[in-house]
Parts: sequence; structure tokens; C-alpha cells
Amino acid sequence: MKSFSKWRLPQLLVIVLLALTVISPVPAAAAPDISAETPQHADLTAENAETFLDEFFSDPDVKQYYTGAAIVVVKDGKTILQKGYGYADAAKKETVDPSKSVFRLASVSKVFTATAVMQLVEQGKIDLQDDIATYLGDITYDNPFKKPVTVEHLLTHTTGFQIRDPKPTDIHHDFDQFVEIEDYVRENMPPVVREPGTSYMYDNFASMLQGLIVEKVSGIPFQTYMEQHVFNPLNMKNSSFLLDDRLKENLAVGYEGNGEPLEMYTLTPTVMPQGGMLSTAEDIAKFMIAFLNGGSIESTQILSQDSTKAMTVYRSNMHPLLPDTTYGFEAPLQIPGTGSSSNVITKGGDMPGNSSYLWLIPEENTGVFITYNNMGALRNLLYPAFMTYFFPQYMEPVEFEAFEPDTAEELSKYNGLYVDLRAKSMVTTVEQEEGNLTVSDSLLGKRSLVQVGPDLFMDENKQLTAFKRGEDGSIMYLKEPYLNPLGYGQKGQLPVGFKDIDSKHPYAEFILGLQSIGIFENDHTIAFEPERSITRAEYVEDLLHTFGWPKSEQPVQFEDVKGHPAASAIQGALEIGLIENKDGFFYPDRAISRQEAAAMIWRVVSAMIPSEMYSDVKLAGETDEWAIPAVQMMVAFGYYGPEVQPPAQDGSIDFLSKQPLTHQEEAALLYKLLTKTQPKLQ
Repeated sequence: MKSFSKWRLPQLLVIVLLALTVISPVPAAAAPDISAETPQHADLTAENAETFLDEFFSDPDVKQYYTGAAIVVVKDGKTILQKGYGYADAAKKETVDPSKSVFRLASVSKVFTATAVMQLVEQGKIDLQDDIATYLGDITYDNPFKKPVTVEHLLTHTTGFQIRDPKPTDIHHDFDQFVEIEDYVRENMPPVVREPGTSYMYDNFASMLQGLIVEKVSGIPFQTYMEQHVFNPLNMKNSSFLLDDRLKENLAVGYEGNGEPLEMYTLTPTVMPQGGMLSTAEDIAKFMIAFLNGGSIESTQILSQDSTKAMTVYRSNMHPLLPDTTYGFEAPLQIPGTGSSSNVITKGGDMPGNSSYLWLIPEENTGVFITYNNMGALRNLLYPAFMTYFFPQYMEPVEFEAFEPDTAEELSKYNGLYVDLRAKSMVTTVEQEEGNLTVSDSLLGKRSLVQVGPDLFMDENKQLTAFKRGEDGSIMYLKEPYLNPLGYGQKGQLPVGFKDIDSKHPYAEFILGLQSIGIFENDHTIAFEPERSITRAEYVEDLLHTFGWPKSEQPVQFEDVKGHPAASAIQGALEIGLIENKDGFFYPDRAISRQEAAAMIWRVVSAMIPSEMYSDVKLAGETDEWAIPAVQMMVAFGYYGPEVQPPAQDGSIDFLSKQPLTHQEEAALLYKLLTKTQPKLQ
């Protein structure tokens, strides 16, 4: 059983932790064909739903995405189907029971936290337009803008906060530890780095603050409030934000993608408003019925009709076909040619060993919830298949209105690098080619864009990409459907260069590109020193800074690093597997060789990339035997700059392995890692 104390990063070019949020979708076209013996469309009845779901979950292409799953469908105030598929515990052959099997809801928890906030809004105890400082007591936050962060900003993920996702150490096995929400907030309160209300960034910390505000305003612990005002009134007997002994007995075992079970874990803070809820499919059905019925079920009212309506309205978008968030919900997956329907509200969630998806169609009085004990894309297959079969009216391609296309000069304004607001390693390059735009990134490669409206484009998969302008008309943000649809990518600044670097320098593309997105300081008065050798400590610090990897709070394990300015970065690099501790020394101030730099990258990605993809690369020059696989990988994938010459006549390439890595060469390596498309994994 896998322990998180030994957890390592799976690959370099994906962020360390997107826990408690939705993974990037697979294309809807990847959904299996389950309609061979059934009509193309059908009315949503109990019989039709069961037939559809039985066929869906028995499809071999679907089975690979779950070990056990529970699903519930509600319509017109009733549960028309709840069913389990597969195993809650594969080793014990314990099948999933939707009324009994408990799953971690991850970010679906946010819907319930938002519900608590809206209850207090109804009572006049919270004003959505108030500065959050009104409710946080002596907890303060840095905000250089005149506009405060409001409660509404928390609900819509438009705070402008610097990213504060859960840390790897927030998932652990110390069940004796109890950390209060307020204590965690005090220690981790982020500053505001963008004007509140102007950008959408999926914000776990914002939902944690919602939970703290509920505590402060109600005067009781968040978990107690949820029990008294949501779970108990709805008779949700198997729901909690605390993993107590009763829930542990029925908690579905979480599994890795390879089928390996995960050891049961707990969270910090112990009660986590943004992602710590546990529940059953049957319990979630009770909430969906109440919500769709204007906040009431039978004689119990948990929300007013006005509040439920307010929670169904999207509050921001770059384009109406690409809505962002409501109070507590977010836009559904994009459907090719259609975008995201504003008539559907959804919430997805991911934690190690669990994924969930809840979607409601208020005008159809219908809701669906699925949860499963693998973190992955099952929901991305189910949603489009289910909607196409039962609600095709929400899947029809949109007819775009006539518009005046941008000129070539106007299109050039979109060009640049865009950095995801949550994940620094997610960099999208937008370029103009032959009168059209293209977008590319390190994971998915290049896609062509065709303009279909003002600041709106469609790619060859019929997925929409939109841009947002500032008050001066300049392009500020991008929203695209693949890397992270739950947030914006911010366009880089115009790089000003360095005293010793201008646009004609042979490494200018790399240095100025990284300067544009804030990896290097955007200050022309300082020198870059392109040919200066990089030390081992500097290289580690630059890798962590570039990819947003965390420094460590643990004691340093290298004797010669204790007291060093880079100590926390070096220890962090050790903990994520970037470096090794063989003799207790790191030699932080020694110049790093190119082969050593390559080896650090290789250690992180080698488990994900088959050696067959680079083992036939023929090397020239001198490379130590221990570094050969790493250097072969770097050469095969093109992670180097103009210092590496084209192949010799025999096809061999000299990586200059034993030479010190210079500052300009490091810039080329980092730029390529961020922007160059990785080879397709087999």
C-alpha cells in the first residue's frame, strides 16, 4: 500500500499538486460508443438510466478508469436511480453500495461550504459585498489595490490572491494531529497580486476562508455548523468533514491508476472546507433534490429560493460560451462546437485515490452525481455521453453571429507567452502563422485557431479559446480548454532585456521569454552575465522557482548545506526526488556540469518516459556512464540551446556533458522545458 511519506513527483512538466480541483479533460470524442443497441436519444427514466449506465460502466474502454464507482440520478424531486459499480475494496471483493460506501468528495465539498455561506447571507449575518476583513478578526492580508477582496470574490474564485493550493504535507497519516482552520489560515494567508474581481483562478484557499468566515460569524466550529444546518436537516447520516471511526469503516479504498491501493490518510487543516467532505451517493442525492426544489426537501428548508437561484447564475466569463463560476459551482466540460452550457452548473473534485463530479440542470429539475475511488477522467467520459443521450439540446453546435475578423496586425496583439495563474509550469505560447493564430504547450503540442468571434477562437477539435482585454484594450488573459480550464493564463510582460542582453543575442529568445513571464527579473539596468557558470545551489533554486515546486520546511540532510541561503530549496529538491543524498554532502557552491543538470531532470521524469524513447541516441564527446541515460533523453527531446551543434555525419551529438552549465545555457534549458512539446508517451 502506497504511503505519501514516500511520494514523489510523477513528471516534471506538471505542477506538484493540483489536489482538490479538476484535472484537464479528455476530448469528448474519446467517450466510448455505448449506443450500438440503443436509440440515439432517450427520455430520462429509471429504466433508461439504468440501461445506459450498465452499458457505460461495462464498456472495456471505461473500466480502465475506475475500481469502484457510485452514481445517483435525481429528477423532479425524486431519486430515479442510485447504483454502485465495481469494488469499494478490491482485495476484499467488497462491492460499492451507494447508500453505504463513503467516498472523499474533494472539491465537491466547496458546494456545501458555499451553501453554508449563503445561509448566513440570508440571515443578514454576511454581506457578499463586504471586505472579508470584516469577518476575519485580527487576520489581515496584503492588498496593494484600492479594491478589497469581498465575500463574493471568495465564492467566485476572483480574489486576486497569490496561489495557495494545499501543500504535499497537508495530506498525511498522523490521525492524532488536529489543526484548526484558523491556525492554518494565519500561517498561510496569501497576498493579493491581481486586482480583485478581474481574473478567474480556481482558488482552494478562498473556499477555506469561506469556512473560517462561517465559523467566525456563527460562533461554532465549521464541522458543527455543517452538521446542524446542512447534514442533519437533510438526514445526510453518512456525511461529515471529519473522518471519524464510523466513516472509516465504510470508506472506499483509494487506488492509484495502476491499481495499487493507497494507505488511508488525513488532512491539514483537519476539517478542510475546500475539500475534506466525506459522503455517500445516497446522501448527495438528498442535497441535489433540495437544491433543485428551491432549497427544500419535504418539510425541511436549508436555503431560500432566492439563494438557490443566485447560486445558479454565472458571475464572470470571457465569453458567454465560456462561463467561469457561480456561487459555489463552475462551468461544465466543453462540448466540441458548443462550448460550456450556462444552463448547467457543475462541481468536480480530485484527491489522491478519489474523483467526483456533480452536475445540475435546474430547468430540467435534474441532477447527477458520480464518485469513484481512482483519481482520473471517468467523469470526462460520462458527462458528454450522458448529456448526448438524455439531453441533446445542450450538446448542439452553436451558430456564431457575424463579426469583423481581426486583421493580421490585430492578431499579432495576441502573440506571447501565457502563464497559468495557478501553475507556473503551464505555459501556453500564442503565435501568428499564415494569417491565423496557433497555441502550443509542452504537453499537448500545437493547435491552430480560427477566429469565430471577437477575442474568440476555435481549434481543430472544435474547442473554444478566448482572450480577455484590459481597460486599455491590450490582451491580458487567455482561457483554453486543455491544460487547466479552471482558470486564466496571464500574458507575459513585454521584456525589456538586460544590460548585456538585447534582441540580437543568440540566446535572446530564451532569456527574454523567461523575463517576460517573471522567471527572470524584468529590469534592463541589471546584468544577466550570460556566460557565468551556474552553481549547483543556483540551479536547484531556479528549477523550483520556474516550476513552482515547494521549498522544504524540514531539517536539511546535507552537512554542507546547513546555514546555506539555498538550504530550504535544496532540501525540497531532495524530498521530490530531484537530487540524491549519497554521502551527506551536496557541494552547493560548486559549478554544476551539464550532465549533472541533465540528471536532475531525468530523475524526475524517468519513471514516466520509457527509456526506449531515447536509448538509441548516439552521443559524441565525453559523458560519464551514470549520466548517459539523462544526456540521451535531453538530446532526444531537444532540451538545449545553440551551444549544441547539429549531429555529426555518424548521427552522434555532443552535449558537452562535462562542461559547466552557463547562465544562458540554463535559460535555454528552462525555456525548452516549459514550452517545447514533450514526445507522445506510448
